[in-house]
Amino acid sequence: MNTKLKIILLAVAVCGQVFQASAYGEQRLYDVKNGTEITLQQAVPDLRRNRLILVGEYHSFKHHHQAQLRVIKALREAGVKVAIGLEMFRSDSQTELDQWVTGETSPKDFQKVFYDNWSFTWPTYSMIFEYARKHRLPMIGLNVPRRITRQVAQHGFASLSPEQKGRLENVTCEIGPKYENYIRQAYGAHGHGRFNFNYFCEAQLVWDKVMALRALEYLSVHPDTVMVLLAGTGHTFKRAIPAQIRAQSDIPLAVLVPHDPKRITPQTVAIEDADYILMAP
Repeated sequence: MNTKLKIILLAVAVCGQVFQASAYGEQRLYDVKNGTEITLQQAVPDLRRNRLILVGEYHSFKHHHQAQLRVIKALREAGVKVAIGLEMFRSDSQTELDQWVTGETSPKDFQKVFYDNWSFTWPTYSMIFEYARKHRLPMIGLNVPRRITRQVAQHGFASLSPEQKGRLENVTCEIGPKYENYIRQAYGAHGHGRFNFNYFCEAQLVWDKVMALRALEYLSVHPDTVMVLLAGTGHTFKRAIPAQIRAQSDIPLAVLVPHDPKRITPQTVAIEDADYILMAP
């Protein structure tokens, strides 16, 4: 091999290393258990040992979704078979999600489905959906129909008809003191204000339970897959969806929540809350 070719190959290798560092290194994590700040790349060996990785978000914060995408990319590029679980989509929209991933529907048509499922803007989330489509990563709708949670939030779980409850599989709604305290801390003492707090609490529990059950159902059918579950931070803390997972299964899971200088910091988050904090860029 001549000297010129060696130089070219060395340059290509260096560029590859620089690209990898920029892809992961720009995302830093706070490791709650060890009390240290590390890179996402350093966390990948630990993360890939899990079957379920919950990554929280504030829905309107684009940089939270960029961080979520970095986690998905890091795992896929490490050879992990990744599926993406979505709070943003109802389970009855699964066919449309599948058609998006396989390229059977146009971006214009899919955006109509997106807005039928979710009230936040497509540009805020589009990078994740486009990446999943490009790499054919399954996207799984985990949520319950909005009319169910709206009815529970307004009138309580008891107001659901037997038919409506039948569609919720094994979901029951018994609010314990720990969960009630968690909801008060996570969402504020009055929840969304205009609703009865107990009903709001029941609605959140239904939401958490349904997403947990559907994630477990998918993972049981796909034992070689790791699900990255994207949801609002209130649903991803360990007292929410993870607690519902633990009530059904002992699969290994990890929780990553986004840094918030007012609520989510290395000083305020314990291992009982989350495993990692996604630090701001």
